[in-house]
Amino acid sequence: MPPMSLLVACLCAAWCRTCESYRATFEAACAELPQDGLQVRWIDIEDEADLIGDLDIETFPTLLIADDTAVRFAGPLTPQPETLRRVLRAHLADPTPARVDAEHEALAARLRALG
Repeated sequence: MPPMSLLVACLCAAWCRTCESYRATFEAACAELPQDGLQVRWIDIEDEADLIGDLDIETFPTLLIADDTAVRFAGPLTPQPETLRRVLRAHLADPTPARVDAEHEALAARLRALG
């Protein structure tokens, strides 16, 4: 059985100054993860509105972590490097699906399909 892939997506907006400074933090934290099967996406919710679909993002940055079958985490984070690392480590170690709405599941499915 091939190893499970992991999707980590940060949902932000180009006009958001917090997101602008957070991008380097996000990329650095994701670079620390095991890279085999890892898909990392930085998504501008306005530039990629078709991809976002009906998902309403109100707080930035918002993180989505999903494996091959389920969303493990979906929600806003405080833009602190250690908070991001802690959430990534926790959800990498624990494959328990999160309780999320259909829009988060649909976004994860669309991102998985993009590969």
